This record gives sequence, C-alpha cells and structure tokens, in this order.
Amino acid sequence: MSGRWRSLFIVLVVIFVVPLFIGATKSKNSQPEWAMNATLIEACSCPMFCQCYFNPEPAVHPSGGGGIHEGHQGGHYCKFNIAGKVNKGMYKGTNLTGAKYWIAGDLGSHFGTGETDWAVVTFDPSVTKEQRTGIAEILGKVYPVKWQSFSVATDAPIAWKASKDAATAMIGDGHAGEISLVRFQGMTNDPVVMKNLVYFGAPRNDGFIMMTNRVEAYRLGDKSFEFKVTNGFMITYDIKSTDITTPSPAPHM
Repeated sequence: MSGRWRSLFIVLVVIFVVPLFIGATKSKNSQPEWAMNATLIEACSCPMFCQCYFNPEPAVHPSGGGGIHEGHQGGHYCKFNIAGKVNKGMYKGTNLTGAKYWIAGDLGSHFGTGETDWAVVTFDPSVTKEQRTGIAEILGKVYPVKWQSFSVATDAPIAWKASKDAATAMIGDGHAGEISLVRFQGMTNDPVVMKNLVYFGAPRNDGFIMMTNRVEAYRLGDKSFEFKVTNGFMITYDIKSTDITTPSPAPHM
C-alpha cells in the first residue's frame, strides 16, 4: 500500500471506526449495575400530609388523644410503616421483580442532620439472599440517612394488596404489622395525587396518592406503636445506579 493510500486508510479509520468503538464502550459502561421500580404502601404518625417532606423535623404530637392512642409520649417524631413491592428490578444479574419487604421505624425528632432514630426491616420468606443484597444497597440510596439503630427481623409473610380506592398490607396475619389505607376523597372519584415532590433519594416518582390510614401499626418488640386516622399514601418510585453521583452506605441486611 502506497503512502498516500495508507494515509487515506488511517483517516477513514479515525473518522468512522474509532467513534463506533468509543460509542460502543460508552454504551456498555453506561448500563446500570442495578435498577428498581417499586410501589409503596406507606403510613406514619404525622397528620396528613406528613410535614417531613417539607421540613427537617416531624409534626409535634400531643400525649395521647386525637388520632393517637392514649399513652403515646408527646414530642416530635414520625413513626412509620412502609410495605414495598418491587414491580421490576435487577441487581448485578439478579432479578428483583416481585420481592416484598417491610420497613418500620421512627425518623426521630430532627432528621435534617441526616441522622434518624431507628428502623427494622422484614423480608417476605420468598426473597432470596441475592435479592436481599441488592435491595439492601438500593434502599441505602433511596434513604441516604444514618440510623441510630438498624436491624433485620425474622422473615415473615407479607400480604400486599392495592387499588385506587384502598390499600392494605400486613406482616403475617397482622399481629406483627398492619397498614390499612382508604382513598382521600377529591372532587371526583379519581385519586388525589401530589406531583413534583421529592421522595427521599429517589430521582423519579409517579406522585403521592393521598390515602388516610384506618390503622398503621408495628406490634413487635419494645418499640411497638399504633396510630389511626393519620397520614397515609401510595407512591411508585424509580431509581438506578447511573442516577447516583455520590456514594452512600447501604444498611447491612
């Protein structure tokens, strides 16, 4: 090959082949290591709508009365239950679709510092070890906070059912945990949805569907609680590894 044709060949490679190689490499590297789309049935002790999504501290609760059972200590706290179901997801080759988990806890008196009180996670027995590893890392990104106390309870069946009018979730037969929500009545029979509000560390969500709770309770251990006619909602969020720009530690599960 003459010097002239050799030079032309090199130019063509630079113009056409190299960009294709770079593009293919970039596409491969941009594939997420994990991704999860999950729907939550969630309720807490705050009045509707939970001010924690607009302020660095929960609502002030009186000692008993109102929607709070008698005997509850007053002060700032947000005692919550979250029943999650993965609509679709993957973690380093492990399919997360259909996995169910439950988080009960308390955000504490002032979570604006990034420190929260306690949380307990329960997995449905059908969730595999590999799925738990993935869900643990992803939840660490969805809730990028530091828990003063974090533990994993013994596996228990999680019942999960939702429609536009009502949503219910239970740990076992409800003796361990229960959430029962009913649709908040709007101008029509369609759900009332709050849009464009951030859900913790999740970069995307479909909106908060307003649903008052009949009851939200965690009935295990010395941190058990039960509240009625307080805040409740459903939400579907979406997150993937390529959304994350700063690392946050995943809770050990």
